[in-house]
Amino acid sequence: MPDLFDSLTLDRQPPAGVVLRTSRLTLRPLMAEDAAVFHRLINDWEICRRLPDAPFPYSATLAADWIAAAAADRLAGKAEQFALVDEATGDMIGCAGLRMGKNHKTADLGYWLGRAFWGRGYALEAARRLVEWAFAAFPITRLTATVAADNDVSAALLQRVGFVPSGKGTQAFMCRPGQKLPVKHFALEREAPVAAAQKNAVLLVVAVALIDAQGRILLARRPEGKKMAGMWEFPGGKVETGETPEDALARELREELGVEVDPGDLAPFVFASHPYESFHLLMPVFLCRRWKGNPLPKEGQALAWVAPERLVEYPMPPADRPLIPMLRDFL
Repeated sequence: MPDLFDSLTLDRQPPAGVVLRTSRLTLRPLMAEDAAVFHRLINDWEICRRLPDAPFPYSATLAADWIAAAAADRLAGKAEQFALVDEATGDMIGCAGLRMGKNHKTADLGYWLGRAFWGRGYALEAARRLVEWAFAAFPITRLTATVAADNDVSAALLQRVGFVPSGKGTQAFMCRPGQKLPVKHFALEREAPVAAAQKNAVLLVVAVALIDAQGRILLARRPEGKKMAGMWEFPGGKVETGETPEDALARELREELGVEVDPGDLAPFVFASHPYESFHLLMPVFLCRRWKGNPLPKEGQALAWVAPERLVEYPMPPADRPLIPMLRDFL
């Protein structure tokens, strides 16, 4: 009898999609040829009983179908599912992914590992990398996750990543037909609530709306690894001790974009004041129409020249958003 997995697609090229890495793992799109390993790893009662959508026994056919569905969902923008691959051995050890909500404003995080790989920190490593990438790559404002009520290890992992408990409930589990089991819900907000005791620390930063000859404004997208990664903002940065706001802005533009600005060409416009989790931000904002050099993304950030009427289409930190109508009215 021919092996089921030999009859799958013969295309051995990895499908197009994002590849993420950590110190020990590669997170890559699932491929049809992963089905045999996928089936061997997941067809385990101790795994299936923790996954609402996993029956037990977990058939080889279902493993192949699930991988095909994951590829279709990725192309449709409905989900991003990854094989977790051990960098040292090249072996697949489990899966992790995001199930997208409407307009990619929310997403649900899920993951599982083969039992032989439990207790080594792989799931924590993968979850942290996915959370970092999710906030940087999509306009997600809230991530959610659900675990079986008795899965204390997974609950603790989520809290180490930054999730907080958001409720309890029941959910159907395919491995126990006709039953609903208790679950715990967790959530992680892009912008954490402000702690009242921390609001008094004032951080002075400076920003600028660089305006080109077509009247467009330059926005920079915060890269992965930075707080509020994935948000678009006006270039600028922290004012260091002894600097004027104009001098700080000229320095930041040189360091971030490789352009030279005469502080005298910076015209004061408005200021922003906003409470964040650990400080209160005070941000003078300038306008500038003249500089030397072409702006380049020297810190790995994406750049975009945006017409004033389209600024609202770009997700921004809360301190920057109130500037949009002012700029539209002025320009």
